[in-house]
This record gives sequence, C-alpha cells and structure tokens, in this order.
Amino acid sequence: MYKFLPSRTSFFVVSNQIGNKVIRPATFTLIGRRFYVATPTDKEFDTIVIGGGPGGYVAAIKAAQLGLKTACIEKRGTLGGTCLNIGCIPSKALLNNSHIYHQTKHELKERGIDVSDVKLNLGAMMKAKEKAVAGLTRGVEGLFKKNKVTYVKGHGKLVGLNEIEVNGLDGNKTTLKAKNIIIATGSEPTPFKGLEVDEKQIVTSTGALSLEKVPEKMLVIGGGIIGLELGSVWHRLGADVTVVEYLGSIGAGMDGESAKSFLRLLQKQGLKFKLNTKVVDASKKNDIVYVNVESAKGGDKETLEADVVLVSIGRRPYTENLGLENVGIEVDERGRIKIDSQFHTSQPHIFCIGDVTYGAMLAHKAEEEGIAAVEYIKSGYGHVNYDAIPSVIYTHPEVAWCGKTEEVVKESKKPYRVGTFPFAANSRARTNDDSEGFVKIISDSETDQVLGVHIIGPNAGEMIGEAVLAMEYGASSEDIARTCHAHPTLSEALKEAG
Repeated sequence: MYKFLPSRTSFFVVSNQIGNKVIRPATFTLIGRRFYVATPTDKEFDTIVIGGGPGGYVAAIKAAQLGLKTACIEKRGTLGGTCLNIGCIPSKALLNNSHIYHQTKHELKERGIDVSDVKLNLGAMMKAKEKAVAGLTRGVEGLFKKNKVTYVKGHGKLVGLNEIEVNGLDGNKTTLKAKNIIIATGSEPTPFKGLEVDEKQIVTSTGALSLEKVPEKMLVIGGGIIGLELGSVWHRLGADVTVVEYLGSIGAGMDGESAKSFLRLLQKQGLKFKLNTKVVDASKKNDIVYVNVESAKGGDKETLEADVVLVSIGRRPYTENLGLENVGIEVDERGRIKIDSQFHTSQPHIFCIGDVTYGAMLAHKAEEEGIAAVEYIKSGYGHVNYDAIPSVIYTHPEVAWCGKTEEVVKESKKPYRVGTFPFAANSRARTNDDSEGFVKIISDSETDQVLGVHIIGPNAGEMIGEAVLAMEYGASSEDIARTCHAHPTLSEALKEAG
C-alpha cells in the first residue's frame, strides 16, 4: 500500500524489487505525483586504492570483502604492479628455466641421465615467462570481478582531499571521490648518474628480463637481490658475468656469515665480483659499453667492457605526478611518503603502504600492510609484525632469512647463542647431490626466543616459512628442536640447528 506524501519529499530505499529485477539502493524524490530516481554515483567510493601492485590489489580486495565500496586505479593497463609484470614473477620464471637448462647441460650426465644436443631456445623461454605473467594478471582481474572491486585503468592524481582525477588509458578524464584513499604506487629503478638507460645495452631489471640474445659479457652494477638473481640467469645461459659492488659484501642486509658463504658459492659457479668498487661513468662505442670504475676508497681507475650493463643499485619510491602537494602530504629526504604506525599520511583519511613509504621493498611486506591499512579503515585495528618478514634471493642455492642478523644482535649487547647445521650433513640434501649451504638460528641466551634465522641452501625460500611462523608465535629454539620433522627432508636441517 502506498501513501500520498507531501510534494518534494525525498526518502531512501534500501532495497526494492520489480518482478525478477532488483533495483539498486537509491534516493527517490516525489515531485507532485511523480517519482524521480537519483541512483548512487559510480564515481563515489568508500575506499580508492591508487596502484594495482601486490600491496594495492590485495588492499582493494580486502576492502571489498569487508563491505567497503572499492575502486583500484592502475595506469599500467594490467594488474600486479612491478612484481607481477616486470619483477618477481618473470624473474622467477627465468631463474627456474635457466636452472633447468644449466642442470640439463652440465649435471644430468653425472646423475645417470644421458641427454644430447642440448640447445637454448631463448625465444621460447621468454614466451614461457610471458605466459606465466599473462595468466597471473588475468587471475587478479578475475579476483576483482569476484569481489566487486571497480578496476579503473589510468593515471590517478590527488586533486582534493577526497578527489582523484584519472587520466584514463582510453583518453577520457574523470574525477572519483572517496572517503578513504590508499596510496600504493610502488617504486621504480634508481637511476645511475653517468649511465643513460636505453633498455637494450644499458638496462634496468626491466630490460634484463627481455634481452633478445645472450650477451657475451654482462656487467652488473649492484650486488643486491636483483643484480644477483638476474646475473645468475644470464650466467647460466652462457654470459660472462661480472658484478661490481660499492660495498665490501653482497646481499644488501644479509647476515655477514651468510654473505661470505654466498659469495664463495657464486664465485665457485663462475660469477666474478669486484667489491669495494665505484662506478664512475660509462660510454658506448661500436656496440660495446665501456664502464670506468675505481676503488671505493679512491685509487687507480680501470675500464671494463661489456655487451650489456645491468644497473641494479636499488629502487626509489614512485610519486611522479601523484599530486601530493595538492593535499599537503609530506615526503622525507629520500622521497618516501611519511606515515605513522597506522599508515596514515599527514592527512588522516589518506593511507600509504608498500615501496612508496618506509621499510623493505618486498611484495609480501606490501601485502601485509595493505590488509592492515584496510583493517584500520574498517575497525580502527590492524597489525604488521616487521620482525617476521622474510627475505629470499632465488639464486641456486637460494638464500632466505627472517629476523635479526648476528651483527645487529651483537650490536644490541643482548646475550645470544647461535646454532648452525650444514646441508652437507642432511640426508635428503646429500641424496639429491645438492648439499651446499647451512641453516643458522640465533636465539636469546636467557629466554631462548628465536631472534633470527638464516638459510643458504636448496629450497631455502620454502623452508624459511617455518621459521617465520615460529617467530610469529615467539617460539624458542628448543620449540623448533622438539618439533618432529619428517625424514629424510631438507627441513630437518632447521630442527638440527635448533
């Protein structure tokens, strides 16, 4: 039954249905004896995420799952960010397949498998990489549809405290409004002054993932995770690889003992290293890149030649044309967006996560922050345990670690103990003829709580998960030692170290 209402009366309909058709919530205005419908705008959201990388797309999906009307803006045209498109995923495809190629060519005969006429088909290897990337990006789009996240393709710019202007990839410009905004724009390769990147001969990680042929000589500037992984790929495929590192060690933050052992293992494989070495500049002539280097402490100069130079000196926050100045959001001296412990920027309704702010530039760290930021928006509570964030280098052997290094613990003056166990004494590793490396556990000598775990060896990236779980629960080394592990497995090395 309907009642006659006074002229120009407005009311909100929570839900309605005509036949089998459901009408969306809307405001109905009665003017005279006619209803005029004003449906909610498709340009207003509870939460908008700028950036569709691991932190951004995870945050968007979580927000939608918690009942928030959510949009995610991504200018690349495909979701997944650097990690999925030109980082973690394609590099792991090349690492895995280059390892299979190298193993087939150099190791299978000793294992009783005769294979002849082994050849590299680089084009097919690149297609396999691209297939993995395409499948996963489509998968993320599928998750957006399933969870009703609005996917906006274009460049997002903050133009007001609650407004984002989007220059769409289709050429159209539109303005979206949001009660809450999450910035998750990620990072980009740090440029090197004196080296002009062309992504053909002087390349970043992006170009190094798509080389059209195996270079005879490759020079890697930077001995961090990206440089070591991609250097390993091209070395396995036949390149003569030299890594130039300004510091006296490799691994960027790795435990000192692990770094020394890792360096020896990579040198044993044939990679060359110039540590404590500074790159001055570079020039190209006749398809050769000439790189001038000198001692980091000053001294004699040397010129190195290479067909391809990979610049991998780190990454920097990406905030280009983001409009931070329009809303008064502050950055620090390194260009990172300033946030508090709950991911608020200087504007309390604008949050920031991932590579574009503080902390390790890791995809899984960004994911954890994305979920926590959304939980703060929804309920006011969220948490990320930064002492239990793992790092992995996906070379062979792999290197993985979580928690504090021995150097950091020693510097804190905290009494500690160290337990190590070599894979050379592990039954499964010896059986697989893949026994280089070790497990190292650092614990508080008074409470026995695990402070850090460092692994070099086969499947280290998978094994570190158990250590992360132990640290998340505040386990002791005795807890790990008393946990029954299947025999024979690689994970027994973690038990024995405990």
